[in-house]
Amino acid sequence: MTPARLGAAIAAVILVADQATKLWALFVRRIVETGPVQVTSFLELTEVWNRGISYGLFQQHTEWGRWLLIAVSAVAAVGFSIWLARARDRALAIALGLLIGGAVGNLIDRVAYGAVFDFIHFYWGRFSWYVFNIADAAIVAGVIGLLYDAVRSRGGVQGTEGG
Repeated sequence: MTPARLGAAIAAVILVADQATKLWALFVRRIVETGPVQVTSFLELTEVWNRGISYGLFQQHTEWGRWLLIAVSAVAAVGFSIWLARARDRALAIALGLLIGGAVGNLIDRVAYGAVFDFIHFYWGRFSWYVFNIADAAIVAGVIGLLYDAVRSRGGVQGTEGG
């Protein structure tokens, strides 16, 4: 399998997993109506609508702001897809696939609901990590993968044509 096909497959898996878990939480488990669900002593499923970007930064409460974030997500997904098409390295392709799947998953939420549905909440005692979804986790892992690729190639873009 070529790196580009690998990255595309990973993007598809992330997108399907993200949307399936969100649909399950919203329409099967119905956590919006029933409230938080305690899964373990450190994990609950809860309802958070993120109108911003990662970690709730840059909250947008207007239609203009919502569509701006949709456009930014779409441009990012297209840009990462172009980069993926040129990728010759499997590690880079995996990172880009994670980013594409995550970006598209959250983009779908913004279009469908006006905000990103976050519902996975890990915590330990009083320490509470932010509430997130599969797309968010994939984006974080993808960024870590890009950083790894950058360090590995010493600042160059080793995993692409001509690099």
